[in-house]
Amino acid sequence: MDTALVIGGTRFIGRHLVEDLLEHGYDVTILNRGNHENPFEGNDRVERVEGDRTNDSVLEAAASTVDPDAVFDCVAYYPKDVRAATGIFADCEAYVYISSGAAYGSEEIPKREGETALEACTSEQAVDEDGETYGNRKAEGDRAVVAAADEGVRAMSVRPCIVYGPHDYTERLDWWIDRVNRFDRVVVPGDGTNVWHRAYVEDVASALRTVAEEGTAGEAYNVGDRRLVTLEEMVELIAAELDADVEVVTAGARELAAGDIASEDYLIYREYPHVLSTAKLAALGWESTPLEAAMERAVDSHLESDRDGSEHGPDRKAEERVLGILDTF
Repeated sequence: MDTALVIGGTRFIGRHLVEDLLEHGYDVTILNRGNHENPFEGNDRVERVEGDRTNDSVLEAAASTVDPDAVFDCVAYYPKDVRAATGIFADCEAYVYISSGAAYGSEEIPKREGETALEACTSEQAVDEDGETYGNRKAEGDRAVVAAADEGVRAMSVRPCIVYGPHDYTERLDWWIDRVNRFDRVVVPGDGTNVWHRAYVEDVASALRTVAEEGTAGEAYNVGDRRLVTLEEMVELIAAELDADVEVVTAGARELAAGDIASEDYLIYREYPHVLSTAKLAALGWESTPLEAAMERAVDSHLESDRDGSEHGPDRKAEERVLGILDTF
């Protein structure tokens, strides 16, 4: 395979995917609506097709004019999108759908492909736009991939957990980096041992390519950091990269209530551990970036940007009230 169509390709995962494909000798076409700046403008190995992926005629035109060996679907949010794409690109050597760890419907440690149950998806959920049904829709997209493979299409899924790294518009990790960078006391909800599996974005990109090249039709592959750390350890990793001396202050529900904060208000906090097995992907030859190197790149990107995540997490003034309560104990 040496030609690829990336549906999306300009913001976060798709952007890193294009860079990874270029590094591995692919010529790339990106297909998107043009709502975001094209970082590959002027690169003669990256063509751009403008269009809405939910319009089947746009995909059909891309299939005939681009004729890609591999298709990477970064922006399929509805099962119907996956069903349409696997049909239109049925003759390609590989179709890879970005699913999500949110597709899992059972709390197990770790969550394994083919073993841990997926979320159910009703006909109403399949077309719902609410974030609460995101996992349901992603799971139904996974089932669409299996159905396509049963019809002879070399279609596969990749399930990332929380993705972080340069160009992350969600600002989930940026919120924490900003806290560590600006304050010498960082509030962490619970006892600090919470684990929500994370995936460095460049590793997600290489996973997508690896699955296209080496994966098995109809199969799903989890992707996440091979080394897991707790929320407190993540803060300490950030502090090490910033050469910052910070005190991690853990706070339970009662203490957080003093600032009218709930544990769930904190980004990357999850009460029950969310851990994905990555052994299946590693068996294809995929490797993850050492955690310190991944965090260094994420921190450097944050410092070069104007991202701070301030719109997403608890207000610092509210945290100061919590710290005040804790100081009286």
